[in-house]
Amino acid sequence: MKNQKQAMAYAGIAVLLWSTVATGMKLALASFDYLQLLFWSSGTAVLVLGIILVVKKRFFQLFKLPAKAIFKSALYGGINPFLYYIVLFKAYDLLPAQEAQALNYTWPIMFSLLAIPLLKQKMTPKNLLAIGISFVGVLIIATRGNLVNLSFSNLQGVMFGLGSAIIWAAFWIFNIKDEREELSKLFLNFCFGFVYIAISVYFFSNFTMEYGIGLWSAVYVGLFEMGITFIIWSIALKKSYSAAGVSKLVYLVPFLSLVVIYLILREPIGLPTLMGLFLIISGLVYDKISFRQLRFSRNRKHNER
Repeated sequence: MKNQKQAMAYAGIAVLLWSTVATGMKLALASFDYLQLLFWSSGTAVLVLGIILVVKKRFFQLFKLPAKAIFKSALYGGINPFLYYIVLFKAYDLLPAQEAQALNYTWPIMFSLLAIPLLKQKMTPKNLLAIGISFVGVLIIATRGNLVNLSFSNLQGVMFGLGSAIIWAAFWIFNIKDEREELSKLFLNFCFGFVYIAISVYFFSNFTMEYGIGLWSAVYVGLFEMGITFIIWSIALKKSYSAAGVSKLVYLVPFLSLVVIYLILREPIGLPTLMGLFLIISGLVYDKISFRQLRFSRNRKHNER
């Protein structure tokens, strides 16, 4: 049943939860390396998504899927969560949380660029201007305001931050053509991704469990970056008369995230971060790109059928 007030309430909860995950990642990385963090967070996501499928009585339908669907998840799971979160968590490991999350939010711009060769979309002058505005913001953040000398604060961290945006944009382009039900394919992707992650931890890190803020932060990331918030946002879109209206709330995420980063991590929020983030979001707004709306637009269409 459509109910715009309920839709806005669910969307608001999702936005608040997404605003906390950057802080959760940074807290977890104080106790784990990026592979260990991904092991615990993706494992949590697999468990939570599996429970949701059981509650919705869809779990056993997975066994009826054709081999082609399983193969797709084996492939896509290697991109997300495996490759995407390795690169993203490495960015958070190298950069202050405020910079890593701002660079990651450039992925809709990367989507626009990749859509030209991969989806045969045309680039308009408006697209070019929007991309230019956003990339000026990226340069301000990456150089911490030192645009004159283009002296990057941490070039490796910047490359990982932008790399995560490129990987997610590429993954979404592949996902556009995947007609499977959203929750089921997400669960299967994470199942395969978790296997790849476990193998990587075995060879390149070690399995460790340290009870405390680090472990609980890793679980938190699995719950609210990878799992439950996805369901909450889906409900918001399903209940909304206007998905576009609901999706405008997501522009608050990176700014609210800065508040949480400041309050919990005690990171001083630099003026270059604020200026750069403002320009990045301005480019998205000008080009009418909503990263969360784009991310789950196919799920909305599925729910409307």
